[in-house]
Amino acid sequence: MNDPAPFTGPPPDPWGDLRAHTAARLALGRAGTAIPTRELLDFGLAHAQARDAVHLPLDADTLAVQLAGLGCTTLRVASAAPDRATYLLRPDLGRRLGDADAQRLRGQADSDGAGCDLLLVVADGLSALATERNALPLVQAILRTAPPGWHIGPVAIATQARVALGDEVGALLGARMVAVLIGERPGLSSPDSLGIYLTWHPQAGRSDAERNCISNVRPEGLAPAAAAARLWWLCAEARRLGLTGIGLKDRSDALTLNAGPAPGGALPGG
Repeated sequence: MNDPAPFTGPPPDPWGDLRAHTAARLALGRAGTAIPTRELLDFGLAHAQARDAVHLPLDADTLAVQLAGLGCTTLRVASAAPDRATYLLRPDLGRRLGDADAQRLRGQADSDGAGCDLLLVVADGLSALATERNALPLVQAILRTAPPGWHIGPVAIATQARVALGDEVGALLGARMVAVLIGERPGLSSPDSLGIYLTWHPQAGRSDAERNCISNVRPEGLAPAAAAARLWWLCAEARRLGLTGIGLKDRSDALTLNAGPAPGGALPGG
């Protein structure tokens, strides 16, 4: 009788090559009628990381020190949501400033930095983790590639903030444009994704249709240099057209695919 062939393990997974190129959950396999234990545990970990990202408070003090190291003047603002629980339950409160901060900014309307071409608002949003990991290198890239002649205002650090909070901050400081750098809603493969929302002539009541969005700024997504190049392209077009949003189509891909530091602070390709 011939000896049975030795067991060499399961056959190679034909989906392995595809899975190596994406964080998407595909071809997970099965154990009987369920998914393998390993995949179930990985899913639970990703879900926990996403939940933690939503509830993590932004370390605004450390961020202010880091931005000061880049030479930025900063100011601190908070939305009308008094705490994280209220922020999550009342999105409307996250879209407007608290009364004290609104009054303070009115008093700064004529100060140095007001009336700028572009105001940056760095906000916690739905993932302070994204802001803490990615906002500083993004701001650095934005400043490094700023076109000549553009006046960039102080960096506002906003807590318990939604995107629309930047409209009120920008309007009170007389900014021509506001770019809100904000933690996006965490996904199961990306709890630290940062978004940029650009609005021309910010004022309370602006809708999302009047903004341009650059999303997924993080090491595994859009690099800071490419995001900054895309932002400056949109800023230049917004100033030329006098608008942002659905009337401004993003055709910056040719400039941002291989974006790096531009010589002399000029826009890449321009």
